[in-house]
Amino acid sequence: MPAHSFIIVDDHPLFRDALRESLSAAFDCTIEEAGSLDELSTRLLPNPAVDLILLDLSMPGVQGLSGLLFLRAQFPETPVVVCSASEEPATIRKCIEFGASGFIAKSQPASAIHEAVAKVLGGEVCVPSGIDLDANRDKASAELSARLSTLTPQQVRVLMMLGEGLLNKQIAYRLSVSEATIKAHVSAILQKLGVDSRTQAVIAINRIDEGLWRQPAP
Repeated sequence: MPAHSFIIVDDHPLFRDALRESLSAAFDCTIEEAGSLDELSTRLLPNPAVDLILLDLSMPGVQGLSGLLFLRAQFPETPVVVCSASEEPATIRKCIEFGASGFIAKSQPASAIHEAVAKVLGGEVCVPSGIDLDANRDKASAELSARLSTLTPQQVRVLMMLGEGLLNKQIAYRLSVSEATIKAHVSAILQKLGVDSRTQAVIAINRIDEGLWRQPAP
């Protein structure tokens, strides 16, 4: 039996194939793939035997760190490593603050990716060299992170859809539940986030992604 079980969550098949081939050559492992959080939810989440999830931040239906929040809620004991084209220090720090166990820039060579995965499997938090995780720590962001961490996986999904501007009826249809269930989730979300309205909840989920996508100067 393989020593490890990995899941790659990325909407680019070529990257998934390349990462699968690279990890398979370096680790005794089984690897599952998903092109979206919806696919992950329906096909892979029932399987609890997962040692590591490798997640792209930018996918259809995923608003920045919301995908990471969902996976941390769904798999609280499973390390999640973010794989991103962004190499902004602010992005890396926020990923760790919101529960990632590591950050891998997609531009890194295979050897660096293997080293990062090995460290995370060994219980370490791994980020690219030169990143100071304590720099520019934001008390308000840390408080929001703590509040968001109390949401259930389904509540995170509802909050993500609120951020897309969907109505309760639309969210209920997407999640195949009743509108009353969505209303209950929204009420719980507002209470846990300490806000009074859907608008304030959307502002909160948008706030966690502030500054994530700035590109380095040429």
